[in-house]
Amino acid sequence: MNVEFFDYTLRTVALGAALLGLVSGALGSFAVLRRQSLLGDAISHAALPGIALAFLLTGSKETLVLVLGAAIAGWIGTLIVMSIVRTTRIKQDSALGIVLSVFFGFGLMLLTYIQKQPQASQAGLDKFLFGQAATLLASDVIMIAALGAIVIVVTLLFWKEFKLLSFDADYAASLGLPVRAIDIVLTSVIVIAIVTGLQTVGVVLMSAMVVAPAVAARQWTDQLGAMVALAGMFGLLAGASGAIVSSAVERLPTGPTIVVCLSLAVLVSLLFAPKRGVVWRRFRKRGARAMAG
Repeated sequence: MNVEFFDYTLRTVALGAALLGLVSGALGSFAVLRRQSLLGDAISHAALPGIALAFLLTGSKETLVLVLGAAIAGWIGTLIVMSIVRTTRIKQDSALGIVLSVFFGFGLMLLTYIQKQPQASQAGLDKFLFGQAATLLASDVIMIAALGAIVIVVTLLFWKEFKLLSFDADYAASLGLPVRAIDIVLTSVIVIAIVTGLQTVGVVLMSAMVVAPAVAARQWTDQLGAMVALAGMFGLLAGASGAIVSSAVERLPTGPTIVVCLSLAVLVSLLFAPKRGVVWRRFRKRGARAMAG
C-alpha cells in the first residue's frame, strides 16, 4: 500500500469527496428525520434522464451543464412524488418507487441511445451511473464547494422552518407557516446536494451518501443541530478516507470505497453509540441486573 499524500490528483479527489460527504451528510439528516430515506434514492435515479437530455440538447459534456440537467430532472421527479401523494391514495414509498423506476428506465433508454450514436464525444457519459471520482478536476471541486455553500446557507436561513417541518409538520401549519413551500425549499436543497455528487459516486450509490451519515449520527444524539453536524463530519471523513484508501490500493474504485467507509461508520454507531448502541444497551442491562441482584 503506497499513499502519496502530496499527490495533486489525490488531494483534489479527497477534497471533492470530503466536501460532497459534508454537504450530503448534513442535508440527509432532514430526510432521515422525516422518514424519507428513499427520497435520496428516488432523486438520484430521477436525475439520470436529465443528464442524458442535457447532453442531447447541448452536445456538451461540461459537468455544470450535466449537473444542471440532473437537478431539473431530480426536482421534477420530486414534485411528481409530492403531487402523487397529495392527490391520490398512493403512499409515499409507492410513489417514490414509481418515480424512481420510471425515470431511471427512461434515463437508461436515453443513455443506450446516446452510446449508439457515431459521435465520439458521448463516450464516458455513463460514468454518472456508478461514479468516477478519480476524474474529478479542480474546477469540479470548486463547483461542489460553490453549490455546497449555497445549500448550507439556505439551510441556515430556513433552520427553524426546516426543524419544525421535520418534527411536526401539522404544528408548523397551525402556526401559519407555508408548509408546502417550505417542503419544496427543503427538497430543492436536498436535490442540489444529491446531483452535486453524481459524478463522484454515481446515481446508484448516491443515496448512501445522503442516508448513511444521518443514520449513523442519529445513534449518537437527539439534538437536531448535533445530528446535522455529526452527519456532516461522518460524510466528510468517509469521503476523504475513501479517496485515500482507493488511491492506495490498485484498481479499487473510489465511489464504492467511500460507501464502504460510510457503512463502517453506521455499523460502529449501531453497535457502540451511547443509549442506542446494541453493545452499550447490553452492558447497561447487565449492570442493572447486577445492581438488582
